[in-house]
Amino acid sequence: MEARGKKTDSCGVICLKYVLFLFNILFWLAGGAVLAVGAWTLVAKSDYISLLNSNFYSASAYILMIAGVVVIATGIIGCCATLKEMRSLLIVYLVLLLCIFLLEIIAGVLAYVNYQELDEEQNLKETMQQKYHQPGEESITQAVDKLHQEFKCCGSHNYSDWKDSVWIQKPENKRLVPDSCCKTPSELCGRRDHPSNIYKVEGGCIMKLEHFIQSQLYILGVVGVGIAFLQLVGMMFTCCLYRNLKEDPY
Repeated sequence: MEARGKKTDSCGVICLKYVLFLFNILFWLAGGAVLAVGAWTLVAKSDYISLLNSNFYSASAYILMIAGVVVIATGIIGCCATLKEMRSLLIVYLVLLLCIFLLEIIAGVLAYVNYQELDEEQNLKETMQQKYHQPGEESITQAVDKLHQEFKCCGSHNYSDWKDSVWIQKPENKRLVPDSCCKTPSELCGRRDHPSNIYKVEGGCIMKLEHFIQSQLYILGVVGVGIAFLQLVGMMFTCCLYRNLKEDPY
């Protein structure tokens, strides 16, 4: 009976080892996905981040990138701890899983909070009027021009916002709107604000930017929280393996 018990325990440990090893493979893939989402958010959408008053959007992306790197490193530790049956390394692995879990929950919560409060944080009109084409604000100028063309809009709420722009009001500037508001941009095309020449979208750029940012924050939140719950499964298997190894006499 005693030998039979030992055999059962051994089979349980072997099964847990294989399950945890397969989990670590999924964990690596998940870490790569988290890192990719965070990097894509910052690299591909960095122009729009400069138009936001809130830093939560970029902070969520940075947290996801850090979590992704730690996830990949943790997966290596997990494989070593599992294959070599090192209980001390399993504790390190479990602590790292817990830290990653907390990081991704924080990223998800930040994304959700910013998703809910974006309307209150946004002040695109003032940014456009005060910073467009001003010294030292090249990133803002580039972001606004890209916003106009990519979302086919003009001004924060509508094209008339530009009449109070510091840049438009300069005597030497003969434009009514920036050239990037034109459907076919060219030098000085912003002299005419006729609907045939410029974008006159109801709600303006602020509505389109809010919808875009909200969709991105939703993705960040779902990815962060979703993968965080995957870590819970890993922590459960790690605890089971640790307990079985501790009871396994060798």
